[in-house]
Amino acid sequence: MASTTTTVNAPKKAPYPFWLGGVAATIAASVTHPLDLTKVRLQTSGDKGMVESLKKTVRTAGVRGLFDGISGTWMRQMSYSVCRFWAYDESKTLLGAGPSAPPWKLALAGCMAGGIAGFVGNPGEILMVRLQADMAKPVDKRLNYKNCFDGLFRAKGFSSLGRGVGPNVVRAILMNASQLASYDFFKRELLKTPYFEDNMACHVAASFGAGTVATTVCSPADVLKARQPLGSCLTIADADIALRSTLEVIRNSLRNEGPMFVFKGWVPAWVRLQPTTILIFVTFEQLKNVVDWTREHRNKKA
Repeated sequence: MASTTTTVNAPKKAPYPFWLGGVAATIAASVTHPLDLTKVRLQTSGDKGMVESLKKTVRTAGVRGLFDGISGTWMRQMSYSVCRFWAYDESKTLLGAGPSAPPWKLALAGCMAGGIAGFVGNPGEILMVRLQADMAKPVDKRLNYKNCFDGLFRAKGFSSLGRGVGPNVVRAILMNASQLASYDFFKRELLKTPYFEDNMACHVAASFGAGTVATTVCSPADVLKARQPLGSCLTIADADIALRSTLEVIRNSLRNEGPMFVFKGWVPAWVRLQPTTILIFVTFEQLKNVVDWTREHRNKKA
């Protein structure tokens, strides 16, 4: 994302810090954590709707319960998102996807970034889901992790934290190909019109389009990703009821819920991803402005 420019002919800038996108994503995820928590619990429990799930969380754990598992969210963002923003820029450079690159090149760069980040961020992804889903389970089935580091130390080796890596990588590929690439595309096209300049209004509009595209594209893989790690959380004594593979998840879900199960939780996912996407890119653009100002100020003093 660092190569996104204000105009097609804008001068090339020095690369931004590789971690900038990850920081922006962590800030955004912290703000929208209650909605993300609700989405996961809708996908993995018997809750009937977003409002009911939110009320249930507040009723059983208080307002603080809306931030259950937030340390897992931070771990996930500082691994997955740092990696995806860095890999997206590197992939665009490798593919020669400059400011005028066709959409397919941007999408391919997003796919490459998603494949790398999905693998690197898989442990954080699983810990996040486990922490968020834990309080929705019966008391005797809970893992009772104190935080993400406690979960990491108590995990049974890489095989445990590597569970669901296939669906997670697929979902990451879809997310980055749709969210990052479509943001670049929408922003570029908006800047070609006489109605937008490279400011917050443009960033919000481009983010809105990117969030809607990403929610729709990622919904099937998102549901599978959320359901499989939960099955791997259960103990050996519960192995007979665990969902052991993606194919089993699909078979069971089709049998019990029909084909539309892949869009279960779409509304809360959209409600969560839309402000998250807007916050990520608006924050990212502002952080880039801070970096630009700092560099300019440093050059003036030199």
